[in-house]
Amino acid sequence: MPTHYDLYQLEDMSGGDKEFMKTVVEAFLVEIPPDLESMQLAIDNDNHKMAYQFAHKMKPNLEMFGIDLIREISAMERWADSNKPTSAIRPQLNTIVTMVNDAIAEMRKDWKM
Repeated sequence: MPTHYDLYQLEDMSGGDKEFMKTVVEAFLVEIPPDLESMQLAIDNDNHKMAYQFAHKMKPNLEMFGIDLIREISAMERWADSNKPTSAIRPQLNTIVTMVNDAIAEMRKDWKM
């Protein structure tokens, strides 16, 4: 049983079709790491708009896999609409990076990818 992600929504959406689920997991593993890296770079470069775009893009995928980062992603979206320095969002960014990377590692192991 996964500890860093949850398959409930994916199983419900797929009707339990394991091949479909595997395809969605593969897409997550291909798309999310570069988006996460791009979001980090946007924050490092104080690019609020770009950070917002990547946070917003990742949100439905994180929710689908039960990766509970809604508060951190919402904070990222609010930060993007502010003039606050990058230091104001670093704690949330660190949480996002840690939790997403833990889920990715666990998915790769669980799905043998």
